[in-house]
Amino acid sequence: MARPFHVEIQESVEYLEKSLHQARRVSQKEKLQMLWWLKSAQVQQHQELAQRLGRNPSTITHWLQQYRQGGISELLRLKKSPGRPPEMDDEMLRQLQERLAQPEGFKSYGEVEQWVRSELGKAVKYKTVHKTVRYRLKAKLKVPRPQSIQQDPQAVTLFKKTSPLPF
Repeated sequence: MARPFHVEIQESVEYLEKSLHQARRVSQKEKLQMLWWLKSAQVQQHQELAQRLGRNPSTITHWLQQYRQGGISELLRLKKSPGRPPEMDDEMLRQLQERLAQPEGFKSYGEVEQWVRSELGKAVKYKTVHKTVRYRLKAKLKVPRPQSIQQDPQAVTLFKKTSPLPF
C-alpha cells in the first residue's frame, strides 16, 4: 500500500492564485499551479498531480521537497549557472581602455592581440580581442585612410579653401 500523500501549504489560496497570475516564467507557473491545486484540494494523489502537470512523478517529489525545506521562496528561486569566467579581467580591460584612449592607438586588432600578449602577459585569441575592443569597450581602431603618394599637398589645401563643403 502506498504512503499517504500530505503536504502542508502555508500560503492562502488567494495568495497562490494572485502569484500564479503574476508569474512570468513557465517553471514558476507550474510550481505555483501545483501548490494551488494542493491547497484548494483539487488533487489528492501524487500520480494525479504528475499527470495534470505533464511531469515525471520524481520531479513533483523534488519540487515538494524544495517547498518543505525552504518554503515558496526556495521553490520559486531561479538558479543561474555561473558560466565561464571572462578571458580578460577588469584590470586588463582598464589597461587596454587606457591604451586605446592614447592618440597613437592601434592599427589593427592583431596589433592589439600582440600588445595584450607582451604587456599584459596573456595569450588571447584574435576573435576575443576583436569582440572585447569593438563590442564590450565600444572602441574603434583609428586608422587614417590611405593617401596617394602622387597627391600634391598644395592642390589639397587649395581644394579645401575653395570648396563649398565644410572641411
